[in-house]
Amino acid sequence: MTEPLPSCTIELFAQGTWQAVASISLFGPASAGWRAKTYSGYSVAWAIEHEGALDARALSSDFPVSLEPRSLPHWPVFLVDMLPQGYGRRELLRELGLRQTLDEAGDWPSLLAGAGNPIGHLRVAEAAQWLQTYSGPRQGFDDDEVAARSDHFIEHLSSHGLFVAGSSGVQGEWPKILLARARDGLLYLDHTVDDADAVEHFIVKFGRGPDTDLARILRHEAPYMALAQLLGLRVHGPLTLRKHALFIPRFDRQVSHGQTLRLAQESIATLTGQVGFDSVPSHNEVCRCLTRVVTDPQTEVLEYIRRDVANLAFGNKDNHARNTAVQRHWDGRVSLCPLFDFAPMYLHPDGIARRMRWQGKDASAPDWAQVLDDVSIDCKLNRSTLAEGLRALASRLQEVLLQAPDLGVEPEVLRHVTPSVLAQVRALQAI
Repeated sequence: MTEPLPSCTIELFAQGTWQAVASISLFGPASAGWRAKTYSGYSVAWAIEHEGALDARALSSDFPVSLEPRSLPHWPVFLVDMLPQGYGRRELLRELGLRQTLDEAGDWPSLLAGAGNPIGHLRVAEAAQWLQTYSGPRQGFDDDEVAARSDHFIEHLSSHGLFVAGSSGVQGEWPKILLARARDGLLYLDHTVDDADAVEHFIVKFGRGPDTDLARILRHEAPYMALAQLLGLRVHGPLTLRKHALFIPRFDRQVSHGQTLRLAQESIATLTGQVGFDSVPSHNEVCRCLTRVVTDPQTEVLEYIRRDVANLAFGNKDNHARNTAVQRHWDGRVSLCPLFDFAPMYLHPDGIARRMRWQGKDASAPDWAQVLDDVSIDCKLNRSTLAEGLRALASRLQEVLLQAPDLGVEPEVLRHVTPSVLAQVRALQAI
């Protein structure tokens, strides 16, 4: 008898409930990880009800709801977005009794255990079942206990494996955990709080060891987000640093009248079809894809370019394809998510290089005039409007330099970024 193919069920949160909307089967060995050939398809009922949808009802912007299945030589990229990485992956593999350094061979077991409560409005049903089985008794903590990683907090999470359960769906190298504040004011593992009881949702990012530069990066995420708001970039809300823990309000969750709305979130990697973790698209390719899917291309592409200016000005070199995302709303709107992971990553001890670049225009510093020429032609956008938006950013950059100390930017960081900020001011004024 032929053994059944490895498969998983994708659930989508719609109308207040999790609904099984699709399945994915592996046609290659599970040990090949994300490189395994896959066969994906929507359920018949979902496809008939939402035929052709590309908004929040779809798994991704390039996979419209349809009865037509899809065969790929690898996993669908939206599934890779749900795959635990970094710290969360290593901890999850350890809990599963697998080697923490396992490469692609660890992908499938990590997905089936760690994608039960990821960012966005999708989850893997098998992982959600694992999460409920693995969880211990629910227990709440106040903000100070979480921030201090008190013995009580850590022991409780460790004894029930809840640190892994709450954090493994968040990608990145920093220790993170998903928490929800309930009506009693305490913080709980996100998946243990009923929607009717939740009032706020957070990603909490913890410091990483004694390295002073890593600590400085974490200290600056909140000031940098305030700085981004003054620049006029799209931000969700203020970040709060408590001791060595950064509380980040989630923008993929909206709480209203006792109900939680989960928003579809799709990384730039998914948008551009970059399945591997080492491959990155050019900014030009991202702009073309944004133009294809967003509701207001002129506004969203300008926002995207302005964010790259800010990254260059303030030393945020870690601009990989999963540090930017789009949201697909239930009313059909598609837009860039609010800014996230904006920090002085030039401080990173590993010497992170700028990842995504403008095609042929980014050898040392982007030629913004040429960038606008290319983008306006490729994306059929109004160049004058784009140029006006960038020139307006120049004056805001100058103003932010003066306000940066009051926002919490430390003198050493300010001294380092001032030349690059002024260089961007001059470059934008010359457009």
